[in-house]
Amino acid sequence: MANIKSAIKRIGVTEKKNLRNRKLTSGVKTAIKKFDKALQSDDKATVEAVYINAVSTLDKAAAKGVIHKNAANRKKARMAAKMAQ
Repeated sequence: MANIKSAIKRIGVTEKKNLRNRKLTSGVKTAIKKFDKALQSDDKATVEAVYINAVSTLDKAAAKGVIHKNAANRKKARMAAKMAQ
């Protein structure tokens, strides 16, 4: 355990950031899984709605630096390709 006051503060900040990052990363994974599940059904309206939600989630995670911008774009492109098939 840290003894220096600034080190104690850094531990707290790191824990908060870690929690936020895990929450957003989990949300991204959930959104992608929902999209894959929606693809199994043949309802185009549902797939489009879930796709828009997943893209929004990816963009928010990339904007906050949780995932890299290129990684978000790659995931969006792969989902769009699956949707187009």
